[in-house]
Amino acid sequence: MEAAMQGGSEHEPRPGGTSKPSGLADAVYHGLLTEIANGTYAENQKLPSENELAARFQVSRPVVRAALERLRRENVIVSRQGAGSFVLARGKAPALGFAPVESIADIQRCYEFRLTIEPDAAFYAALRRNEAAIGRIASALDLLNAATRQQQHRDDADFAFHLAIAEASNNHYYAASMQALQAHIAVGMKIHGLALLGPHSGLQGVLEEHRAIFSAIRDGDPNAARAQMHRHICSSRDRLFEGRLLDLSL
Repeated sequence: MEAAMQGGSEHEPRPGGTSKPSGLADAVYHGLLTEIANGTYAENQKLPSENELAARFQVSRPVVRAALERLRRENVIVSRQGAGSFVLARGKAPALGFAPVESIADIQRCYEFRLTIEPDAAFYAALRRNEAAIGRIASALDLLNAATRQQQHRDDADFAFHLAIAEASNNHYYAASMQALQAHIAVGMKIHGLALLGPHSGLQGVLEEHRAIFSAIRDGDPNAARAQMHRHICSSRDRLFEGRLLDLSL
């Protein structure tokens, strides 16, 4: 639901020339972390090979290796010589989380809750962003841009974009809330992405929404960043529900 810039490069220049490969590795890292958290890859399950991940994320193998190395450092995966990388068993300590999505009403509730945190996260991201943060957001935008050109939607890159903004706020509560909501947000993003496909694709319009958010944060305009994020989430919700929201008082 979000994408990048046009022209010779995938996005506009970043302050200070932030390293694009590093940002791409962050996007791959967030994509894999999201899938591990939502159960796409279960405990002790083997991850796809470096070649398979590189093809899927449309990046080079060194970028994939950097993402896997970060997951290893954080004890999310373990590499076994000659066998590949495997998801580590999670500890027994309870983690921040929410009850699973059980209905279309829960998807609407998730959008409602996102509207209470993500616009403000974008506001603070615009105030506090640094070169590395801009690079991470831009790299996720690059992946969305590439998918849009191919008339596809990447909900992993979509989530990476939103999480990178939460991290750019330099307030760990925003990022922790987004991570706890990964599986819930992914449901809405996946359904919304499917709704955008077809003969009258809405992918380009959604990409423009993400570009507007990115531009406001990059340019250090907190009020515009907040407004653009609010507009994007409302628009995504309304597209998914076709403007017919449920009465959650019942």
